[in-house]
Amino acid sequence: MRGRNTHGIEIGRCPSTPSIANASCPCLGAFSARSPPPPAKRREAQKIILPLDIPAGSGLTAARMLHLTHLPRKLAAAALGCAAAFFAAAPAPADGATPDSHGKETIANFDEYFPGGMLHYDTPAKKWEEALPLGNGRLGAMVFGDPVRERIQLNEETVWAGKPNKNISPTALEALPKVRELMFAGKHREAQDLASRKITTQYGRTMLFNQGMRYQPVGDLYLEFANHEKFTEYARGLSLGSAIAFTAYKVGEVRHVHGTFAAFKKDVILHMIETKDGKVNFTASLATPHKKSQITIENGDTLVLRGTPEGFEGLESKIKFTTLAKIVLYNGGKISVKDNKLTVSDAGRVGIFISIASNFKNYNDISGDPDAKAKQYLDAAVNKNANEIEKLMAEHIQYYKSLFSRVKLDLGPRSKDHDKPTDQRINEFSKTKDPKLAELYFNFGRYLLISSSQPGGQPANLQGIWNPHINPPWDSKYTTNINAEMNYWPAETTNLAETHEPFIQMARELSITGAETAKKMYGTRGWVLHHNTDIWRITGPVDGAGSGMWPTGSAWFAQHLWERYLFSGDKKYLAEIYPVLKGAALFMLDFLSEEPKNKWLVVAPSVSPENGHGGIAVTYGTTMDTQLAFEVFSNTIAAANALGTDTELAATLAKARNRLAPMQIGQHSQLQEWFFDWDNPRDKHRHVSHLYGVYPSWQISPVRTPELFDAARTSLNYRGDPATGWSMGWKVCLWARFLDGNRAHKLITEQLKLTGGSGTRYNGGGTYPNMFDAHPPFQIDGNFGCTAGIAEMLLQSHDGAVHLLPALPDVWAKGSVSGLRARGGFEVSVKWENKLPQTAKIKSLLGGNLRLRVPAGAKISVCAEDGAKVVVVAKPAQGANPNTFFKLPAALKPVISEKAKLNKPGVPATVEYDIPTEAEKTYYVKF
Repeated sequence: MRGRNTHGIEIGRCPSTPSIANASCPCLGAFSARSPPPPAKRREAQKIILPLDIPAGSGLTAARMLHLTHLPRKLAAAALGCAAAFFAAAPAPADGATPDSHGKETIANFDEYFPGGMLHYDTPAKKWEEALPLGNGRLGAMVFGDPVRERIQLNEETVWAGKPNKNISPTALEALPKVRELMFAGKHREAQDLASRKITTQYGRTMLFNQGMRYQPVGDLYLEFANHEKFTEYARGLSLGSAIAFTAYKVGEVRHVHGTFAAFKKDVILHMIETKDGKVNFTASLATPHKKSQITIENGDTLVLRGTPEGFEGLESKIKFTTLAKIVLYNGGKISVKDNKLTVSDAGRVGIFISIASNFKNYNDISGDPDAKAKQYLDAAVNKNANEIEKLMAEHIQYYKSLFSRVKLDLGPRSKDHDKPTDQRINEFSKTKDPKLAELYFNFGRYLLISSSQPGGQPANLQGIWNPHINPPWDSKYTTNINAEMNYWPAETTNLAETHEPFIQMARELSITGAETAKKMYGTRGWVLHHNTDIWRITGPVDGAGSGMWPTGSAWFAQHLWERYLFSGDKKYLAEIYPVLKGAALFMLDFLSEEPKNKWLVVAPSVSPENGHGGIAVTYGTTMDTQLAFEVFSNTIAAANALGTDTELAATLAKARNRLAPMQIGQHSQLQEWFFDWDNPRDKHRHVSHLYGVYPSWQISPVRTPELFDAARTSLNYRGDPATGWSMGWKVCLWARFLDGNRAHKLITEQLKLTGGSGTRYNGGGTYPNMFDAHPPFQIDGNFGCTAGIAEMLLQSHDGAVHLLPALPDVWAKGSVSGLRARGGFEVSVKWENKLPQTAKIKSLLGGNLRLRVPAGAKISVCAEDGAKVVVVAKPAQGANPNTFFKLPAALKPVISEKAKLNKPGVPATVEYDIPTEAEKTYYVKF
């Protein structure tokens, strides 16, 4: 490589290798499987001059420098500058190289240091939906990258309106028998009116009690830079491999580099600014939209914001929060104070540490000290020794990568559009079919889940942890009839089980508050959850009966509890959450009623979430409710059997399960959404609740229930493709379960449709320039739903076997994925060509039978452990899978309309093999 001079770094070729693809070079070994870049790209890379010195002894060696040949010039310069300025304390390289062992500086693979790709742009963010999100589970930040007036919008997960409270209807129990009587007499409108007046929270303009509190922002940090209006060579980006955002630009001949991250280990947000051959000069200030707030300066270097959220729906807010933004100078300069602002003059390197805390302890305790907590976080992170700051960053990267790097996805070669700014790639995706953009979107979804949901904290809400509004859309609560659950669909399959913890903990807390609601509102055992909750864990209904009269949320939450056990096999965990699972089943058992015609057990009253027929929503026996009842009974029975407990209860649940209303196929050959054949083929409603049995459940299968499989597919075809962003994410999952990769990819194309609109639309979803999902407006569940859908296209394990590449689209004909998780404790990696698997590596964490489902005609050979020639006999599968994690109950026989015209499933043919495995051993499969 060419040496560094006094003006910067000139990037050239490593002298020890004749080819950039040569694996023998320690700098470039990670590229051994890649083709060399085209000559034009090499020439471009060789010309990059970056006016930033790499610090002596910085450790920027082979394993941690950036390979630039596949990056646009401005982005490469910015990324390398950010690395030189801020990444000096990254973990030691595996090859043991030193700064001088291979020239003064060395360059390694960009993807090796930043796996997962990068969102990048060539202009600052003008709107919130263009800013880049950072988070460590508790703290959230949106970075705009404005050289003139940088804005960092701030959130903390516990800053909500209100205080501990309940929303239990005092008139529900008395009204419930009459509501059921009216429904069973066919008087659905009268039943809905009565339910609205007596059971739910809102009837006309009369509100019986609050409808849940709002998640709210903390405020903004502003950094104003005088005379930066004429900036050039601008680039900003977000590294998904390190969870660090950067901004780089020049003013005159001076390059400025900003780096920002939300530290996972020290629990602060850190914003760093560096120049070379120049000085840092700016004014910092805090702002907040909260009326009850105060901004002051402490110690001459710390901005302080104390505030209380606004009250809401008659409930006074009792949350108090404190924000500290401390400026630390590392290379000269001074700080002055004026008008509650801090001005930095003539500094070389600056760090701004942001700490936020509230008085929230848990949903029923707000006795914390926000000042003390914020100071504790700040003191633990701040150090005026630059090397210590670099260690903070290294700890952050190390923790983040321990989660993110578990899964690696390669959907094919880079296209000619790869180097374009991310928003341009989104805008052109429908024409280019850019596989790497779909790959980036998948990685971004995992990044968001890691960043918004960490053990010990709150689960991701409707906007994750990123919300700039005092009055956010739908209060930024937890919408539990789909959206809150969708947030966690990727948690187990994409190997991020730790991120599931906050959701599981919320289920535990809701089982406590929901038990009181179930007893007082409905006179049942167990616990109930309606279609919304918040940080105070309310469980009563909100809104009018048309959407609020849905009492089966606890059953859906219970599905997550059981699914986590299927992936982990952890009996200790199962014993801990069994009471919560059992409570959901007990509520369902007690709440069921016998409908008059067939004497089937049905959920009454309820709705099919947010949909209706002829202006009526409240009814009984909706298909989703029946599926939820069947599933929660089945999962509780299986859990009791696994733990050797509650034999009598399991028998009772089994009898009730057999009396449930079966799924029905209607006159339009569709899976009925309601108990009655009310479906309209022209209905394009965003909710597809009756398809719950396809995904995320396991109840509808092309092999076990072919009639229901075809009817459900017909229903999804009727609904069409365009919808809200989250709805299209769900449809990606559904088409993957229908084993139709090209249709699933079409939905990805629909979702990756660039939009800038913020107004609510129910048929105009897509993706914002910063890759956030657009309902619109922003809802994060669409990101998570689509990420889960891509995983389902590559691996499924819900239907009795581990199914490799079940729904590959034509545009992903060649690729690889590693680290996906399957039920039964299997970790799966697979490479494919021409849409057919070539090799697979499967680690068995629990042991037991591995039933592998692969394309028909495939013959496999299996050996155990890397390098050992221990041949494992794979036998053609026969009968039910003996692995108990794949055991499924028989479905109830569907009722089929005489008018229905059904087709055969028409799915790709497969073959199954049984492979005996031992715990903690890895198995290699060759096709």
